[in-house]
Amino acid sequence: MANINWFPGHMVKTRREIKENLKLVDAVIEIRDARIVSTSANPEIEELCKGKPRIILLNKSDLSEKSITKAWINKLTNDSVRVLEVNCLTGAGLKEIKPLMEELLKEKHDRLRAKGLKNIVMRAMVVGIPNVGKSSFINKMAKNNIAKTGDRPGVTKSKQWIKTKIGIELMDTPGILWPKFEDEEVALNLAFTGAIKDEIMDIEELAYNLVSRLKVNYPERLMERYKLTEIKEDTLDILNDIAKKRGTIASGGVVDYNRLSVLLLDEFRGGKLGCISLERP
Repeated sequence: MANINWFPGHMVKTRREIKENLKLVDAVIEIRDARIVSTSANPEIEELCKGKPRIILLNKSDLSEKSITKAWINKLTNDSVRVLEVNCLTGAGLKEIKPLMEELLKEKHDRLRAKGLKNIVMRAMVVGIPNVGKSSFINKMAKNNIAKTGDRPGVTKSKQWIKTKIGIELMDTPGILWPKFEDEEVALNLAFTGAIKDEIMDIEELAYNLVSRLKVNYPERLMERYKLTEIKEDTLDILNDIAKKRGTIASGGVVDYNRLSVLLLDEFRGGKLGCISLERP
């Protein structure tokens, strides 16, 4: 496994900026990956945003297993937190944000209206770890490419208010909030879903670990997708069987593990293996 730094200096700056900017917003919109709900959360967010209503968007929910996503929603919802399953690229589920926000801010808005205020603009800060879909969300809400999207973690830079058509102004957080890589599983989950750049990972080891995980939790998906007649005990044997089915064999009948690994990760990330959740509540 690659050794991934947690950018402590950068984190301190981001933490400070979030703290300073929180007083400018009514609520926080936190984006996570529905396939890795726990891993894609930064533990600091909970602490930093205490006292602010929060909406958690489980992005890429079209790629996660429905029943497990529902279980996560039940677990995370409380008095000041609402949870939605969404797809920030297609916009599925995003129209639910406004009613939820109004529900969370009802008391505050009632007080403002009692003081004679008519046009109330709701303001929310958008937070999330790199590559969970923050920029896609902002672009979708603003209906144009304000935020730079890119698969490079940390493309988003400056602080800006983004107006949306539904009467919510969004503030993008400028800093990078990495999750804490406390154990190998956290790093692996992020790498499987593409939140960590493949260039810094050992891609063959990554594919091996992914298949090891899938053979336990989703053996039938591997069998279906790769037309396997059985799931063998040894992960390497499964990889070799997939290589035969997919023709990732180099000259002399040797398996091209690099090509096979790229194919496996691409197909997993693209949802070709079906809806898969890597974490359960």
